[in-house]
Amino acid sequence: MDYRSSGVDIEVSNEILGRVKTLARSTFTPGVLSEIGSFGGLFRPNLLGMNEPVLVASADGVGTKLKIAFLTGRHNTIGVDLVNHCVNDILVQGAQPLFFLDYLATGRLSSDISVSVIDGVTQGCRENKCALLGGETAEMPGFYADGEYDLAGFIVGIVDRSRLIDGKTIRSGDLLIGLPASGLHTNGYSLARRIVFDTLRLTVHSELKGLGATVGDELLRCHPSYASVLVPLFEKDLVKGLAHITGGGLTENVPRVLPAGFDARVNRGSWKVPAIFQFLQQNGHVPDEDMYRTFNMGIGMVIVVAPECLGAALSLLHDREIKAVGIGDVVEGSHQVVYA
Repeated sequence: MDYRSSGVDIEVSNEILGRVKTLARSTFTPGVLSEIGSFGGLFRPNLLGMNEPVLVASADGVGTKLKIAFLTGRHNTIGVDLVNHCVNDILVQGAQPLFFLDYLATGRLSSDISVSVIDGVTQGCRENKCALLGGETAEMPGFYADGEYDLAGFIVGIVDRSRLIDGKTIRSGDLLIGLPASGLHTNGYSLARRIVFDTLRLTVHSELKGLGATVGDELLRCHPSYASVLVPLFEKDLVKGLAHITGGGLTENVPRVLPAGFDARVNRGSWKVPAIFQFLQQNGHVPDEDMYRTFNMGIGMVIVVAPECLGAALSLLHDREIKAVGIGDVVEGSHQVVYA
């Protein structure tokens, strides 16, 4: 009896590592001091111009969106979703990413699938100027079903303390700007899958009427990074607060950036809810309250700005072809979202 007969093939793992090293090197920035395969990754941040650098870290996964990748056999976009989600999570505090670590766990390693997943991770890292500094690929036979895997990411970014975005200056009268989502992003998939697969009995190859896409295409739309469009606003000190609209939707996420004693008053008629959310609500008979607490409803990021900064912020966003819209304001209240 040996390790391979128990379900763990070290040779396949070594093959994957060899291929991943090449992909990871394509993300390396000048701060990287180590090679993939070390026990720990080494990174020297560039602190030029920072008086009091603050590290910002976050970890997340892509949830049951992975099930759509399994069903379609398309694994190269899940890694992009993972990186962009993590980048957005630290972006809300004004941080720009330094490096990223990934964790891929599966029952039995498939070289092609594993490399496809990591290829997506490296693509996301390159697009966000973030080094893939290291990670772990774990083979755990008997723990995961054949053909399935789990994926998690860990990111570290940096911001000068004087440029930290913490929402503390938000006051009544400040305005809310919504940045458009590309789809479900990485949240609400348990409910979406129940509606699409269990209730409607569709497959990933079924055409969604009125949407011009298959189920697989629509549900695998990539979670975008908002870094490139928000950094110019940071540089002009236009942002008082940011909320990444992830699990919990607008209802749960916007209050996370508000000081005590304030509400976010959101006008639901100020943007057009994308067709995929209308499709899910109608076919699943989902109440409005649950929709806005489960899905992003077409708003991927909320920016809080002072009234006098609204025009400049929208101008910068529109210059980058972002269809940003005013979606409400801040009022005195009990620290919640109030829908108008």
